[in-house]
Amino acid sequence: MSEFNRLNRRQLLLQSAGAAAAAGLLQTSTSQAAIAQEPRFRFCMNTSTIRGQELSFLQKIDVIGRAGYDGIEPWIGEIRESVEKGECTPADIRRRLSDHNLKVESAIGFARWIVDDDSERAKGFEEMKRDMELIREIGGTRIAAPPVGATDQTDLDLQKAAERYHALLELGVQTGITPQLELWGFSKSLSRLGELMYVAVESGHPDACLLPDVYHIYKGGSPFTGLELVSGKPIYVMHMNDYPDIARSKIGDADRVYPGDGVAPIDEVLSTLVANGFRGALSLELFNRDYWQQDANEVARKGLAKMKESVNRLSAD
Repeated sequence: MSEFNRLNRRQLLLQSAGAAAAAGLLQTSTSQAAIAQEPRFRFCMNTSTIRGQELSFLQKIDVIGRAGYDGIEPWIGEIRESVEKGECTPADIRRRLSDHNLKVESAIGFARWIVDDDSERAKGFEEMKRDMELIREIGGTRIAAPPVGATDQTDLDLQKAAERYHALLELGVQTGITPQLELWGFSKSLSRLGELMYVAVESGHPDACLLPDVYHIYKGGSPFTGLELVSGKPIYVMHMNDYPDIARSKIGDADRVYPGDGVAPIDEVLSTLVANGFRGALSLELFNRDYWQQDANEVARKGLAKMKESVNRLSAD
């Protein structure tokens, strides 16, 4: 390799590292972060966990609030449905959340912001804007940004995806709602931690952040040790769940179980997050059909207890 090429390569590496550091996504001082603070988490529940009980949105808020959670992660569709049916207004939802001291940690939407087709992407941005405005009305500040529309695409240009995520983050600045780049393990794009990191880092935006998920890390095939390279600071919400010993190719969303009831390295995940500076919300996201047949209050209470047990094991260590 010539001296010129060596210098160019060195400059490229330095520039890449600088971009990553600016986005706050690479972990560089694990030990200092671990020493600085004791583990601190907020406990949240994604409403998918009690979807099968067919409760109204306000009833779901009551269930989650009574169980003792700190926050809620609703789905945009269920909010719109309740409002359109005349069951409540965004102001009613905000008041009910306040009654239970629940924070809207995140929200789940499915806008096609990442797709290659210009027309479809423009529609996706408009949908995301409407979703963001709705979340702002009920008091939220963040929304998931999964790779909807590109799940079957094997040739997604990650650099273009990064540019689109930058534009989405700019929309978030305008609306006051931050889009979190979400990992989908079943997707053929943004299914691995490395892909998620690339898009977030190369977006070049100071608000870039990640929305990981225990199940999706496994489903997508990334090693959990990869979390050691990810700063916890740009992770505001971590989807919590566990899974049984089923092959990646066969496991599905409905197989998720309570944290601690499967084979996922929950203790390793939590200890790594804490050491790397994570101080956000653990959001219980399950789609278990058996749980959907049970009393929603019991599911909510058990889910919270299971998450706290995992955190208590970490604190004891």
